Amino acid sequence: MTSNAELFSAAQAVIPGGVDSPVRAYGSVGGVPRFIERAQGPWIWDAEGTRYVDLVCTWGPALLGHAHPEVVSAVQEAASKGLSFGAPTRTETELADAIIERMTPVEKVRFVSTGTEATMTAVRLARGATGRDVIIKFAGNYHGHSDALLAAAGSGVATAGLPGSAGVPAASTADTIVVDYNDVTALEEVFSERGDQIAAVIVESCPANMGVVPPEPGFNAAIRRLTKEHGTLMITDEVLTGFRCSASGFWGLQQRSGEDFAPDIFTFGKVVGGGMPLAALGGRAEIMDLLAPTGPVYQAGTLSGNPLATVAGVKTLHLADAGVYQRLDSRSEQWRGELASALDAAGVSYRLQNAGNLFSVFLGVEEPVRNYDDSKAQTAEAYTAFFHAMLEAGINLPPSCFEAWFLSDAHDDETFEVFRKALPKAAEAAAKIIG
Repeated sequence: MTSNAELFSAAQAVIPGGVDSPVRAYGSVGGVPRFIERAQGPWIWDAEGTRYVDLVCTWGPALLGHAHPEVVSAVQEAASKGLSFGAPTRTETELADAIIERMTPVEKVRFVSTGTEATMTAVRLARGATGRDVIIKFAGNYHGHSDALLAAAGSGVATAGLPGSAGVPAASTADTIVVDYNDVTALEEVFSERGDQIAAVIVESCPANMGVVPPEPGFNAAIRRLTKEHGTLMITDEVLTGFRCSASGFWGLQQRSGEDFAPDIFTFGKVVGGGMPLAALGGRAEIMDLLAPTGPVYQAGTLSGNPLATVAGVKTLHLADAGVYQRLDSRSEQWRGELASALDAAGVSYRLQNAGNLFSVFLGVEEPVRNYDDSKAQTAEAYTAFFHAMLEAGINLPPSCFEAWFLSDAHDDETFEVFRKALPKAAEAAAKIIG
């Protein structure tokens, strides 16, 4: 049997860092990443044959649980007919219809292969629609790794975006303004100064890449108000939350709470492809029709709308009925409650935040986490200790304190018991760090 350490060493010899996405390298928590051999329902097995309760769930797409038999069967049937055609297929239309049915502001959909492609295209589309160049994003909101959106926040209320990665020219982020999240006053100030230059405001519907940091009541609606007043488009990024927090994503949760607003463009990923590489953007017809071939904004992709991915998406959304979301919400509340009890018993200061069934914990803080600076104030070392104690007990958590935790419809009483029994030791490990 080849160990995880041996596999990691072999990968590092031929793949930068040994991984194809940085968080997988365990850089934030240390140790050797687990190389996964298979997954079923709420469980994953690594190369050494160790079984874990999975609270990563492919970073969201495993809404129904891993390898759901009906999804797998649908993909296998599609694969038997061909892996890709570079031509239209009926399942693209079926999946677009399913999205439109769930997201009432969306009238047309364009499929791409990654969330980065979706947000990059949405920004290009907004610039094409408005004839303007400037984009506003919020510190701590992640929209993929395209150059214009890899801007880091500077000091002050709002700053010109600075490149957040080597290889990104300053010119690529020169038209990106970074504003503190949940700060309506700062956003108003930017619009008062540069409103006629701003093509779009892009925002995660509920940020989940600095931990789960919900928008304060009225924040997203304020973005909608300001963008309408200044002829600017609002892009709501639901790559992570879409069809995860509810049947209509976090936007749907806000509609239920009485915040009635409609963004111009949504971006989707993860759940929409049922775990296959697929993403999408959608919005009003007059905006979406600006995309080629009907309009002047160019976008293309040889594998866009891949038939295996669209079949997986159609089947996943079909199976994700109201009962699935009700069970997920109930289960999330139960698991969050057990986590809180264990941390309380160990005397650990913490903040537990959620967006529907999504949640994350901030160790070493007690006040609400409202923005990126608040999130960075957590004690990362405490999470590292907590993470490894849980991993040793058979729980696979996100290997970063800045990520959301995910449950699936397949998590059950057995997995909850494994989780419950692992918590006291992990909480004590965190307590030793925080003091």
